Amino acid sequence: MSTEAGLPEREGMDYDVVVVGAGPAGLATAIRLKQQAAERGTDVSVVVVEKGSEVGAHILSGAVVDPIGLDALIPGWREEADAPLTVQVTDDHFYLLGPAGGVKLPNFAMPPLMNNHGNYVGSLGNVCRFLAQKAEALGVEIYPGFAADEILYDDKGAVIGIATGDMGVDKTGEQKPEFTRGMELRGRYTVFAEGARGHLTKKIISKYNLGEGRDVPKFGIGLKELWKVKPEKHKPGLVQHAFGWPLDSKTGGGAFLYHIDDEQVVVGFVVHLNYQNPWLSPFDEFQRFKTHPLFKDTFEGGKRISYGARAITEGGWQSVPKLSFPGGVLVGCAAGFVNVPRIKGSHNAVLSGMLAADHLLDALAAERSHDELASYEAAWRSSAIGADLKKVRNMKPLWSKFGTFLGIPLGALDMWTNTFGFSLFGTLKHGKIDAASLKPAKDCKKITYPRPDGGLTFDKLSSVFLSNTNHEENQQVHLVVKDMALQKASEHDIYAGPSNRYCPAGVYEWIEEGADAPRFQINAQNCVHCKTCDIKDPNQNITWTAPEGGGGPNYPNM
Repeated sequence: MSTEAGLPEREGMDYDVVVVGAGPAGLATAIRLKQQAAERGTDVSVVVVEKGSEVGAHILSGAVVDPIGLDALIPGWREEADAPLTVQVTDDHFYLLGPAGGVKLPNFAMPPLMNNHGNYVGSLGNVCRFLAQKAEALGVEIYPGFAADEILYDDKGAVIGIATGDMGVDKTGEQKPEFTRGMELRGRYTVFAEGARGHLTKKIISKYNLGEGRDVPKFGIGLKELWKVKPEKHKPGLVQHAFGWPLDSKTGGGAFLYHIDDEQVVVGFVVHLNYQNPWLSPFDEFQRFKTHPLFKDTFEGGKRISYGARAITEGGWQSVPKLSFPGGVLVGCAAGFVNVPRIKGSHNAVLSGMLAADHLLDALAAERSHDELASYEAAWRSSAIGADLKKVRNMKPLWSKFGTFLGIPLGALDMWTNTFGFSLFGTLKHGKIDAASLKPAKDCKKITYPRPDGGLTFDKLSSVFLSNTNHEENQQVHLVVKDMALQKASEHDIYAGPSNRYCPAGVYEWIEEGADAPRFQINAQNCVHCKTCDIKDPNQNITWTAPEGGGGPNYPNM
């Protein structure tokens, strides 16, 4: 138990392994630990802490799921009555778009790894709910609604667990009548499975210098809507990917439509966060995409039923940080295991959780604790995860350097040659971090977006409403601006306030009227926990911290 000045003691519980985050990586870690311990005739105590109100509440992904991870973790999952994925890909189309039409690219020209046949379309949130049931049946303790807020260290600097955030603190930092102290969850090892740009993972990477000798991290923002469409427009298993319009050739990104079950269609849009024009709004580019003649008819007469947004790791092979440190490991998107051209990461998330679990169990069996699992770090590049990422390692840097129309063909050529075990380019570097990519507003063309029509295209606030986002209002703002004077002098005066546009939830506003104008206003209640501000602010002046547990979006089927 520990205490701070003026605060009551925190209660604590001890486990063999503490897992932060109930996504596919964290849950796979927990399940595999229990499975393998049972096979060895022993037991391990495992706890998973999740900041969402329930497992799956904060999970957002496309998702076309490569089942390789699920097959390895839970053989026979397809035959179970509550199988979370039931629709297999039947048709797989790629388009290069212009404003009025598009070119369908021949599937035979695509590198083999881009083939989606045999994969599933569905909700990754429901996959996590399924995995959580499996984990609990094995004896894993799962605590949703509790945000991991603090990393605990021993006197030698090793991680010994986490503490959940205090509940019932008002905006001024004073305790409310319902104040509840956070709890310490201590473990022999701690697994960070927070997803892209995890707020604790970011601290771990910095403290232990895990990025040394690796390329810079890269990110995109993914926006997604779930639609109920007319029965005659629903084609279960149809997968469509597109790039080009409405983005210009210098801006990386693309769109997807997936026809899942129950007359539902997923539509999403990804923008690489190294874009240069501060006037660009990823949300509004997404809305424009839906008006394209090739796709708008799908939504005619349909109803939008959910919306969300999330940052995506895009650095890949060369940007993966060191995964082990004293007392813990990184898994899943916290480690950066997304395959960018495939727009898939859940299979690698599951595989990384399983790989970490095997090395954790060996360490526990040897009566070790709080040391470094160097064997896990040494193993991943020669695993299926490494093989998956190495083949596509140059797509992102080629796309960023040469733009859509030259970079994608070069990247595809590189993926083809990597199929045979070699690359024409070696391993390319990404260059600078995404925060450093913006140009001054005066040097860029202002983009004027059409007004939403309320039927096919929408505004941010009505979209946030559909995400079921909620935070207890009288709590401290979890989006911390380190230097407000710098925010005004740079983000506002030089870059024309891009936070108002890169945020997909209307959190940030520059108020241009009144005595204290311009004033930076933070509508933290709207935050969907996408982490884009933490990535894209040109001065790295905004830090995303955890709000009270249970806050944020509540995605039902995303």
